[in-house]
Amino acid sequence: MTNTVGAAWHKVLTTYGEPSRPEESPLLKPFAKLVRVAHAEPLLRQLSPWTGMWELHFSRCTEMDYTWDIPYIGTLSDGRYYVEGPSRSSPRIAETDSAQAAVAIVIDRLLPGCGPAFTGNAAELAAYEKARDSR
Repeated sequence: MTNTVGAAWHKVLTTYGEPSRPEESPLLKPFAKLVRVAHAEPLLRQLSPWTGMWELHFSRCTEMDYTWDIPYIGTLSDGRYYVEGPSRSSPRIAETDSAQAAVAIVIDRLLPGCGPAFTGNAAELAAYEKARDSR
C-alpha cells in the first residue's frame, strides 16, 4: 500500500469510521460500519477509497479522475446496503442487510490483479497499462 492510499484510508476512517454525535445523519452509523469492514479487507485496503452521497468507492488510482471499474457500496435509509457499479449507469447488483455481505460482493467482482493502487489519475494509469501490455 502506498503512503497515499494509507492516507486516503486514514481520512475516510477518521471522518466516517466512528459515528460521533447523535444528531448526525441516520446514515452515519451504518456507513461507519461499512468503512471499518471494507478497511479490514486486504484486497480493498490496497485500493484508494473515496466517498460521496453515503457511498464508498474504490479506485485503482490515487488521484482524481478516479477509475470507475470497481463496484461501490452505498447505504440505504433503513440501515441496509446496496452494491452498484462499476459506473453510475450500471444496474444495482444487490441489496444486503450487512456491510460484510456488501463488501464480499465487491471482492467477488474485483478485476484480477487490480491492486495496489497506481499513483496518479485514471488517464495516467491507462497510459501505463497500455505501455505495459504492448511490451
